[in-house]
Amino acid sequence: MFDNLPKFVFFTGKGGVGKTSLACATALRLADEGKRVLLVSTDPASNVGQVFETKIGNRITAIPRASGLDAIEIDPEEAAAQYRERIVGPMRGALPEKALRSIEEQLSGACTTEIAAFDEFTALLTDDVLTGRYAHVIFDTAPTGHTIRLLKLPGAWSGFLDAGRGDASCLGPLAGLEKQHARYAAAVERLADPQSTRLILVARPHRSALAEAARTSNELAAIGIGNQHLALNGLMPKDATGDPLAAALARRDQAAIAGMEAEVARLPREVFPLRSENLVGIDALRRFAENAPDVAATDAPHREQTPRDDLRGLGSLLDALEGPGRGLVMFMGKGGVGKTTMAAAVAVELARRGHEVLLTTTDPAAHLAETLGEEVPRLTVSRIDPAEATARYREQVLATKGKNLDAEARAMLEEDLRSPCTEEIAVFQTFSRVIRESTRHFVVMDTAPTGHTLLLLDATGSYHRDIVRHADPATQGRIVTPMMRLQDPEQTKILIVTLPERTPVLEAAHLQDDLRRAGIEPWAWIVNASLAAAETEHPLLQRRAASELDQIATVGNGLSKRHAVVPMQAEEPVGAERLEWLVTTAAPEKAA
Repeated sequence: MFDNLPKFVFFTGKGGVGKTSLACATALRLADEGKRVLLVSTDPASNVGQVFETKIGNRITAIPRASGLDAIEIDPEEAAAQYRERIVGPMRGALPEKALRSIEEQLSGACTTEIAAFDEFTALLTDDVLTGRYAHVIFDTAPTGHTIRLLKLPGAWSGFLDAGRGDASCLGPLAGLEKQHARYAAAVERLADPQSTRLILVARPHRSALAEAARTSNELAAIGIGNQHLALNGLMPKDATGDPLAAALARRDQAAIAGMEAEVARLPREVFPLRSENLVGIDALRRFAENAPDVAATDAPHREQTPRDDLRGLGSLLDALEGPGRGLVMFMGKGGVGKTTMAAAVAVELARRGHEVLLTTTDPAAHLAETLGEEVPRLTVSRIDPAEATARYREQVLATKGKNLDAEARAMLEEDLRSPCTEEIAVFQTFSRVIRESTRHFVVMDTAPTGHTLLLLDATGSYHRDIVRHADPATQGRIVTPMMRLQDPEQTKILIVTLPERTPVLEAAHLQDDLRRAGIEPWAWIVNASLAAAETEHPLLQRRAASELDQIATVGNGLSKRHAVVPMQAEEPVGAERLEWLVTTAAPEKAA
């Protein structure tokens, strides 16, 4: 595990990479060494209580069988609700109900939850009386660089907002910062102090996860947080040579590590092998912390013990997708779940069936070209460059909303326009021009804006309502805006892509909730990279396959009306032939 840890340790990374497991094991090891430790979780999908097999919640709780270890789970959703009420409450009775609902919707997304969670744990981070009782304070799910940068902005947000001069993206959440800037400044200073704080970037040894870690590292370094370490979690053992799938996964891990960007390659590094046992309970955590043998590896289920009759393949969705003969097929989900591959596979199959298809993406063109591998008849590929779209959007906002601002207000608006929300809105506006083509043929979209962005656009009237409001009354009934197309299930089918693991499934469920609030009902889910749907005789992989079944059942029995399960691939699905195989080959039959 990690050595010479300072007082404050933050674990950050994408969902499903193992932040909670590493944070819990680290906290337990320190407590076993005789130190008093506080473990703080701000993860919306927190399962610290499940890991320790005890109820924790939003109060400091002693962990049984772990002398000296306390934990608390801050509920970001509850924090966000309280945060919204602090902003909206004083306005009740002063503003029309419609205006209040619009403000509440603007404060319903990820930015608000992120800042509200930061508000909660900065209270802990800067409470010297509380933290003085502990030798170490371990945080699971640290703040993003984006949030910290927002909190370093000038303190004059209230006047800026009251004057009605800022409403581009994250200013709504920032309205609730009020007069707590001194506390935030102290928290940011503590985060940047290498003597008291270490930030551990957790990633799987996969290309997309390591690219995300590099972006996070750069963003944090840019705001002065330099004491960073890298934790590579879930490395496939090198002895996995007896099984084709296991051997291929081992090669893929090593290639991803060899190709790491310099930003993460130079960080101090700890590597943790893939384990087959679920890291639940004190004993399992201690084995993990001590790198002891994985006891579950010797007790893997046989193939016949893993029921897979219900694992419908991607091809099970294609007939219904193809039925109308045209339309918009949009893939949504967190980064690293395989949206690009799923979108390309569906686009290739629709083209193979004789349809004209436009595949559009915000991924770098080289990556999509690599995925397709060749030209496909009847398939046209276009690229939306997020950087270009965002630059155009910023220029537009500064030329309109920023036209008459003074220097200070304009600087605030420019800072706000550097947020991730801005890119999502800009990309959506570019997407809107492409959406119209789906009335003539199939348009398959990869890397779509998040549900929160769609919700924000609809709530504020930044596109949809403006068009309706300014239209000729005689033609209003015939107007069809991009938002209306997305809300129409006859024209648009949203497919949510996830992985068969608890955190990615919960994150996808949150995305679905956002979409529904925006009046958009997802059409199907795709559970990608499933070991349960793959052919493997490797004991470690078989055990992990068995653990996936609960999450697949959660998707199929409650979260989605229809779903497909795509097997983990021994080789990258590159080229039209392999992409077509993903669709035309169903999940393997249950072995006899």
